[in-house]
Amino acid sequence: MKLLMTWDIKPGRETAYLDFVTSEFAPGLVRLGIELVEGWYTVYGDGPQILMGGLAEDLETVRQVLASPEWKELRERLEEYVTNFSYKVVPATGRFQL
Repeated sequence: MKLLMTWDIKPGRETAYLDFVTSEFAPGLVRLGIELVEGWYTVYGDGPQILMGGLAEDLETVRQVLASPEWKELRERLEEYVTNFSYKVVPATGRFQL
């Protein structure tokens, strides 16, 4: 299964955001059982500024992650740096997914 997350970085928070994502958010997801496999930054056009995707063994793993206090804490911390956060869970296809 694939966890797809999108968001926009708050203006003026870019450096702090990058520090948080690389040192806490991404490693935290890995600890929870989500293997990060892609990260996209939109430079031009409409749509979310960031798309991040991670794989999990199965739907039950994703459900456990999304129900965990650790996920809640990571998400709340991320929202200090971003707006328009959203996520969805989809079957992984091995291709680019939105």
